[in-house]
Order: sequence, then C-alpha cells, then structure tokens
Amino acid sequence: MRVLVTGGAGFIGSHVVQALVGAGHDVVAFDAFHPAAHGTAAAALSDVDAPVVRGDVRDRAAVAAALGGADAVVHQAAMVGMGVDMADLPDYVSCNDLGTAVLLAEMARAGVRRLVLASSMVVYGEGGYACPVHGPVRPRPRDVADLAAGRFEPTCPRCATPLVSELVDEDAPLEPRSVYASTKLAQEHLTAAWTRAVGAHAVALRYHNVYGPRMPRDTPYSGVAAIFRSALERGAAPRVFEDGRQRRDFVHVRDVAAANAAALDATGAGTPGGFRAYNIASGRPRTVGELAAELAVAIGGPPPVVTGEFRAGDVRHVVASPERARRELGFTASVAFDAGIAEFAHAPLRA
Repeated sequence: MRVLVTGGAGFIGSHVVQALVGAGHDVVAFDAFHPAAHGTAAAALSDVDAPVVRGDVRDRAAVAAALGGADAVVHQAAMVGMGVDMADLPDYVSCNDLGTAVLLAEMARAGVRRLVLASSMVVYGEGGYACPVHGPVRPRPRDVADLAAGRFEPTCPRCATPLVSELVDEDAPLEPRSVYASTKLAQEHLTAAWTRAVGAHAVALRYHNVYGPRMPRDTPYSGVAAIFRSALERGAAPRVFEDGRQRRDFVHVRDVAAANAAALDATGAGTPGGFRAYNIASGRPRTVGELAAELAVAIGGPPPVVTGEFRAGDVRHVVASPERARRELGFTASVAFDAGIAEFAHAPLRA
C-alpha cells in the first residue's frame, strides 16, 4: 500500500515511517521541518527510511501533489506541547486545525478514504476519578489558590472528599484544558465529520506520554522526559513540579509506531467505515517523580528535586485503559518502562 505520512520526519513520524516500511508499505514522508520539532533538516532526514517531500499541510497545492497515488494517510504533523504563552495560540490552530482541514479536503478531492490521525490523551483533560462516597465524578477545574497552597489532588465537587484516580477509557467525557488539547480535539471532530461526509474510515490514536529516541530537546515544546534528561546532562537535578505524584502513562515511541501500523491495517478494505478512537498507552502508569528518578539512575546524575511549582494548564492524573486497542487493533505495548528509560537515557535526541 502507498502511504503518505505527514510529519514523517519528526520524532514520532520518523518511527512510524520505519514501522510501515518494515511492514512492506510504500511510504512517502511529508514534512515542513518546523523548528520546534527538528534540529537541522539534514539531521532529521538521516532518520527517515523513505523519500521525503518538504511541504506544509496548510499548502493545498503541496498536499495535493504529495497525495498522488496514495492509498492512505497517517497524519502525524502537528505543533505539540504546552507552548510558551497565548501568543502561540494562532500557530497551534493554524498548524493543527487548518492543516488538518486542508489535508482532509485534498484527501476528499483525491479519493483517499483511509486515515490514521495522531491524537492525544490531552483531549480528556483530567483523567478518570471516583469519590469513595459518590462514585465516579468529574472534578472541578483546578484552582490556582489550591495549587499555590500545595493542594494538588482533586476533590469531590459534591462532598470535597479526595478523589481516587482511575483508568480512563475512550468513551470518557472530553474536556480539553489547554490550547494544544483544544486543537487536538478539533482535529478529531473535523476527521469524524469528514468520514461521514465522504464515507471514509479514520482511526484516531490518543497517544499518552510518548518518549524515546529522536525526541526534540531544549525547546518550550519538549516533553517532560527530554526536559529531565537535558537537566541531568548539565549535571543538574531534574526539577519535578507539584509533589511529583502526578500519574501518567509513559509509552515508548516504538510501541506508538507499532500502534500506527496496526491502526492502518484496521482501515482496510471491507472494514466498516466511520471514526473510532483508541488509547495508545502502556497500561502501566507511573508518576512523574518516578520517571525523573529512573532517568537520574540511568544517567548517573543527581536525584530529582520536587519543587512544588505548577502550571495552571496541567492536569493531575491521566492514566488510560488500553483494552480497546488490544481487543480491536491487536495492539499491546511491549517496551517495559525500565528498559525503555535505560535506552532513552543515552539515545540520540533532536537538538
């Protein structure tokens, strides 16, 4: 199958290209080489096991040309992370939502009806919670005064009892709490509308915290694993926000690439059309503090410092059930946390 991978020279995209080529697909990578995601273009190109077309998903002519002969698209191109401030908002909406709209319009024009979309766990906002008294509840938005006072755990909106974090599944309410999260949910909505309008099949993969070789480093858009590693390589202790007990699911990029290959198979001829979302997670949650400590040991650097600092746009706990992906895609993450972090500690990153 001929597959166009947008963002195919990026951190996750280059691994997706590698997985699809390994599965026997004819792959073309399409990438704008955004400076927040890449070091030099030459360094990024060296990681891609397929022809690379340089172009922007917001450019209709460039997208139309890249789609020539394609049977399917794996859409990884996006501006990621929390950003710097509200000045980033137009860039996020333009890159992520306008770019997706242009891609979908050109796919409709070209008759390409199979899409795998890179989404994110951030569409959930906070994860799943239960009150010991009232059962499953949605916590109120986090209050800055509570955070400043070190009260990080959400409480029941009905009785103020501390809540218990639970696994979130794909049918959970969607409540994005950052600009990036809002754009990822908009991508899902646009894609779902496209499938209904043209009779296409799309799979959205809600990535949890992805780490691994080729992560971008030392930018405001870097993931927390890369931020911790950069500190350790300077001889500094990684600075862990809040109390370090925030729960996340850290999933290795090779597992994410394998999930994309499985999702592409699920869009095959003869399968029902429409839109379906999947959590892509390890199923083995860890705290941010555990990530920092494991990385410090692997690098041989100073132990982490828990600072009590916070970002108002962060959420407390997001941990996922990977059951739907296992059952319907046949995907189960295989890279263990300790082995993945030991590799990541010394793997090449993007400057």
